[in-house]
Amino acid sequence: MKQNSPKAWLLAARPKTLAGAAVPVMIGAALAWIDAREFDAFSPTAAVLCLLFAFIMQIDANFVNDFFDYARGNDDPATRLGPLRACTQGWVSTDAMKHAIAATTVLACMVGLPLVVYGGLEMLLVGALCVVFCFLYTTHLSYVGMGDVLVLVFFGLVPVTCTYYVQLHTCPLTVVIASLACGLVIDALLIVNNYRDRDVDRRDGKRTLVVYIGAKASEWLYLAVGVVAVLAGLRFWADGYVLAFVLPLIYLTLHFFTWLKLRRIRQGRQLNECLGETARNIFIYGLTVSLGLLLSCH
Repeated sequence: MKQNSPKAWLLAARPKTLAGAAVPVMIGAALAWIDAREFDAFSPTAAVLCLLFAFIMQIDANFVNDFFDYARGNDDPATRLGPLRACTQGWVSTDAMKHAIAATTVLACMVGLPLVVYGGLEMLLVGALCVVFCFLYTTHLSYVGMGDVLVLVFFGLVPVTCTYYVQLHTCPLTVVIASLACGLVIDALLIVNNYRDRDVDRRDGKRTLVVYIGAKASEWLYLAVGVVAVLAGLRFWADGYVLAFVLPLIYLTLHFFTWLKLRRIRQGRQLNECLGETARNIFIYGLTVSLGLLLSCH
């Protein structure tokens, strides 16, 4: 592959990970639309800005992860079990990746800045925290077992509640519960990723949650995050949005079968199949919750 080619950058951006960025915004926007329609207060522009910010920050995080893992020497092609990375393979030069990290960080800030008009100055703090922890995750926090907490916060609480907040300037309990459920669903992706890499991470001194609790407990944790997330949807049922609880049972069924496959494979590159299925399941969860909310309100 030609270095720094469009194909190289596409692979470096990891487009399959964008489902994790889209789902929280989808759910937050669906909740906001339901509550805002009575006041004709929903802003499509604000929703699109939230989605674009999430996409760009996800790509930025992928670039940061690619560069710093390479710089640390953690992406040895001979031992790596996950998908190949751009800097390690030489698809993207390190200088070009540094410039790309700077560019995507600035672009994310530019896209997110107009959200101040809709959500107030507090959006500046939210944006700043997203940028700071984008770097801290790869450079430090993922090495001390904090990755799962950050997923819960920055793929659950922050995007779902903020997408809702910029529309209605409030955050009811249902939105908070939905955000935590969303974070749990997306954390399944990190769990299977760290489950696959547990032996390499242990050798390199990377103390992920999987390394701390062991393989067997991690298998059950993978199942549990999906089950708890769907059960949290009982709050939707209590609020009268029955389909927002029922339709995600499709996700839970798929999640269960992926869990069975994970337990059967246990080790090696074949676990990347579970990684791909988990990404698919996350998108289906977001789609079924959002559709369930929108259909239930008619």
